[in-house]
Amino acid sequence: MALVTHGDEKYKNSEKLAEANDWPGLSIEHRKFEAGRQATPVPICTELIMLLSGGGMVCRAGNGEVQKSLARPGMSYLVPVGTQESHLELSDRMECLHLYLPPALLDHSALADFDIDPAKVEIAYAHGLPDQVLFHICSPLRDLLHRPRQPTDALFVEGIQVALAAHLLGNYTIDRWRAPDKSPALDPRRLQRVLDYIEASLGNDVRLEDLAAQACLSPYHFSRLFREATGLSPHRYVTDRRVHAARQELARDRLSLVEIALEFGFGSQANFTRVFRKAANLTPGQYRELCCGQADVKPDYVEKPFRRDCA
Repeated sequence: MALVTHGDEKYKNSEKLAEANDWPGLSIEHRKFEAGRQATPVPICTELIMLLSGGGMVCRAGNGEVQKSLARPGMSYLVPVGTQESHLELSDRMECLHLYLPPALLDHSALADFDIDPAKVEIAYAHGLPDQVLFHICSPLRDLLHRPRQPTDALFVEGIQVALAAHLLGNYTIDRWRAPDKSPALDPRRLQRVLDYIEASLGNDVRLEDLAAQACLSPYHFSRLFREATGLSPHRYVTDRRVHAARQELARDRLSLVEIALEFGFGSQANFTRVFRKAANLTPGQYRELCCGQADVKPDYVEKPFRRDCA
């Protein structure tokens, strides 16, 4: 019997790109989200959410606990069955893989075989998990959704289920998981102020000292904490945001390349071309032709994993 899930009820502000729900102990969804609030029904099974692309602030509240984190690709979130969530909001576009698991990851007899007390097997309401083991266990399931079924898929999924259950039981039960230490850290409020300042200053000379001042930190401490929070150096983050803004403007086909270069802080068309080609493996002109359907240009480019996709 297929696992009953709650994704369609919870994620009305999303586009479901693919799903697989014909296995008894696992259901998978690939969703694309716009910024905004989501519904908060009580989950009828345990849910694991993995961020595939995009990024931004995730604010949620459940069982009386408020959680805020800067999500970036590779991070995961857990929502145990029965969680009383009261708020869930995303600041930006995101693309996620959702795994729905049975309320009991393993039956009591299996737990007893491994000398695990069933009374203590309760998954934590955990957020912002930079757990690469967890990501590598589950990420192959995305490809499974977007290719024809194979005879060995059931065995493949069963193996992932066992590995996933073992990892969750070993690391994310309520008696094992602890919320990350919040100090020292760049708290979400100050980080958001820095990100907003960057978005408003893409056409200007953005200096490290100015960004640090927005966070009320020294440049040295700010650089370290910003990288810990976003996975990128301040310079790399600003460059990525400029390239993203330029891509949007190129697609609109309103400004010349020189105007775009100056509008978004590249300084000159030559520097714009150099930076854009490095990021996209296309020149700005080729990208514009591709977006406007004027040429058959095939990029060999996959966008850098972290981005704060503002519409």
